[in-house]
Amino acid sequence: MSHTGYNKELKSLARTNRKNMTRHEKHLWYDFLSGYEIKFVKQRPIDGYIVDFYCDKAKLAVELDGSQHFTENGEEYDKNRTKIIEKYGVEVIRFTNLQVNEDFEAVCIAIDAKVKERMGRML
Repeated sequence: MSHTGYNKELKSLARTNRKNMTRHEKHLWYDFLSGYEIKFVKQRPIDGYIVDFYCDKAKLAVELDGSQHFTENGEEYDKNRTKIIEKYGVEVIRFTNLQVNEDFEAVCIAIDAKVKERMGRML
């Protein structure tokens, strides 16, 4: 594993995840992130995890959370996962599938603002 956290052992699983994105992931990818001015990638392995979307230039991971994330175990898992990913200087931002469905524009605006904020810090 490299200093960026990239875990090549998860490459095959990440490839499978890219081929089987959820409807919410597809919406965010095809209707915003794939054409975004700063490159994002889908399903990026970091340490022992795979983040939904990742922008290397901004060191930003975008996660979309379905219902499984809102159980006690799911919330604890996400908290620990975020802590490990943040060790690599990556900020994790989360949106619910409901937010993607009902307020897509606000999700896109929030991602854009976070990328610009992170990029400004790195200049």
